[in-house]
Amino acid sequence: MEQMRYGFSMRVALGYEQAVERIRQALQQQGFGVLTEIDVRQVMREKRVVEFRPYVILGACNPQFAHQALEAELDLGLLLPCNVVVYAEEGGSVIEAMDPELLVRIVGNPSLEPIAKEVKQRLQQAIKQAAEGAPL
Repeated sequence: MEQMRYGFSMRVALGYEQAVERIRQALQQQGFGVLTEIDVRQVMREKRVVEFRPYVILGACNPQFAHQALEAELDLGLLLPCNVVVYAEEGGSVIEAMDPELLVRIVGNPSLEPIAKEVKQRLQQAIKQAAEGAPL
């Protein structure tokens, strides 16, 4: 898993559609639902009349952890849901997720740290599951 400044990613030897489907399944296995979906390619076509690579932003939420986090910090809703992106790249796709631990540091509420750690581990596990190609 490759660490970025504000998230983590993995290049996968999967076509775009397959990568999107596999991360959806893996997120579900980790207790996340996809609340929002933005097809960036379609938005660019409609709003900018430009071609863009296949790219989707999935707004993933684990209700249990979201509830705990909102109880600890009501305004945390500004940072929810957890964004997961998938985009096509030569030879496969890239799956990335935002780093909830980084966001919690911005908030400065120590009671959120264990929640963010668990959410991060589950997001990382979902990406690994999607990449492995093993049955989900």
